Amino acid sequence: MDEQNRNLILATALSALVLLVWFLLFPPEQQSPDLATGDTSDGIAQPAPGALTPPEGAAIPGVTAVPGTVAPAPGETRAAAVAAAPRVAVETPRLTGSISLAGGRIDDLSLKDYRETLDDDSPIVTLLSPAGAPGAYYALHGWVPAGDLPFEAVPGASTQWSAPAGATLTPETPLTLTWDNGAGLVFRRTIAIDGDYMFTVTQAVENTTGAPVRLAPYGLVARHGEPDTVNFFILHEGVVARADGELAELDYDDVTELDFVAAEGGRVRITEGTQDGWIGFTDKYWMTTLVPPAATPFAEVVKYVDSADIYQTETRMAALEVAPGATVTSESRLFAGAKEWETIREYQNEGGIAGFIDSIDWGWFYFLTKPIFQGLHWFNGLIGNMGIAIIVLTLCIKAILFPLAYKSYVSMARMKELQPEMEKLKERAGDDRQKLQQGMMELYKTNKVNPAAGCLPILLQIPIFFSLYKVIFVTIELRHAPFFGPFQDLSAPDPTSIMNLFGLLPYGAPEPGSILALVFIGILPILLGISMWLQQKLNPAPTDPTQAMIFAWLPWVFMFMLGSFASGLVVYWIANNTITFIQQYTIMRSHGSKPDLFGNIRSSFQKKPATEPGVGPNKGPVKAAPATKTPGNKGGAPKGKDKP
Repeated sequence: MDEQNRNLILATALSALVLLVWFLLFPPEQQSPDLATGDTSDGIAQPAPGALTPPEGAAIPGVTAVPGTVAPAPGETRAAAVAAAPRVAVETPRLTGSISLAGGRIDDLSLKDYRETLDDDSPIVTLLSPAGAPGAYYALHGWVPAGDLPFEAVPGASTQWSAPAGATLTPETPLTLTWDNGAGLVFRRTIAIDGDYMFTVTQAVENTTGAPVRLAPYGLVARHGEPDTVNFFILHEGVVARADGELAELDYDDVTELDFVAAEGGRVRITEGTQDGWIGFTDKYWMTTLVPPAATPFAEVVKYVDSADIYQTETRMAALEVAPGATVTSESRLFAGAKEWETIREYQNEGGIAGFIDSIDWGWFYFLTKPIFQGLHWFNGLIGNMGIAIIVLTLCIKAILFPLAYKSYVSMARMKELQPEMEKLKERAGDDRQKLQQGMMELYKTNKVNPAAGCLPILLQIPIFFSLYKVIFVTIELRHAPFFGPFQDLSAPDPTSIMNLFGLLPYGAPEPGSILALVFIGILPILLGISMWLQQKLNPAPTDPTQAMIFAWLPWVFMFMLGSFASGLVVYWIANNTITFIQQYTIMRSHGSKPDLFGNIRSSFQKKPATEPGVGPNKGPVKAAPATKTPGNKGGAPKGKDKP
């Protein structure tokens, strides 16, 4: 690779770095379009008359606006909060917990298949917790009164529901809760659950009075206080919603800064939909999402109650009229569980929840992250080892890019063939840079060589690298996914270090992100640095000393920089470097260019002389003293004294 090609690659790499830093400091603003009608002059859609809002300004009986709401008890433990109300157990192959009869809230849920850490005795992941517990997080369904119906006539957040004795909610045995308001309305709430993470909530109202009544069904998910988040710019955590094909994402900070303050209390954003939609809270690996009935008008609400520091998402349906002696029902769904690609895709394809797969944060390069993940998931299912699946996926990516790589390496080999003519051209051009550039372009054109061809694989590797990083970082399938030996979590940094003799001693590596972790790196980052260094040695060092120094340090800078990245990403980069090395070496040899790998390696360890042979201290050629001419020696050294 000549100096021009190296300059181009260096400029490309630096440009990519500048773009990365720019997106890190100034990420693009999330677009979250409002579909509600009404005044949008302040950027927040205000409900128009007749919109799906609580009738006559009534607040949805969720958390703080209703008398009798259960308020958080400072310092109360989760166990005490769970024990504070009568409950019905929830037991499925993948979930365990209970439903509170106070309000009929789904507020105690843990995931059987996932543990907090890799330790065998680690507790399983807790998803939902009742009001009063630290980090309360729960779902509630109910009715909002309309017309002349008083607020007390409908069940609220503290209503005591009755359940069959000894009842347990399982996939085979739905749970029916009942509440009679004592004034002619009987409310029933039937909760069913499947074998994964989907609840189906069917609400029914029986009117035994002599007059019709009107009321509107709703569902809500409330979260007390902002939860602990990863807080990394490539990952969205907060509100995620979809309405009529439009996806919206709001961080927790965005929710607290909503401009519209509703009469019902709190900062509110309302989006109306007519065909399909869902809304809820998403964490890195877990999600709780409300799904209103399909093909039914609904409103999605994001709310922040300033006075209580409570975040809330709601689905509101249109008011229904219940005639005397009649019963009306309303059915909705609630997803509460892990964001597993296969499970969520089944709910989308088989369960009819449009766009549900987009609840996983695929990022800006979604057109790459989705197929990359699908390939990775398929290989993992076939092989049974996620680390090997990453290596096989790398082979497939390199095979797809091989035609471009082939052209690149052929171009580099031909550039080497032109090196002698390049040197002659430099000698003829001297200090005339314009003449040199014109001569080089003519040389490239005559020999049909494209100096930029070597950069194409690098340019394509940048979005692929970021897409794979996104997949490894956000998908739960990589969480606690083992490789071999000490590498039991490919979503976490390398757990080995010189401090634990690279996994031979039963000690943990330094805490990721600490100074020690940046210095005492593990096996995988070291292999990464070596693979980059060997790949670099296929070509001689640049003649420019500044470039030579930059390229010499580059592998080791990357080694330390990527040491704190997910192990799965480092495995990919090592595999990519190794395959690239083999491809480049083979192709260059097949075209007559024999890379002096061992010679280049030896030269990197040799001490450079202070001056090059034949070069004086002033960087100019050393001129020999002119020989003395004598009559008996034509220009040669004197042979002796001249005879008279």
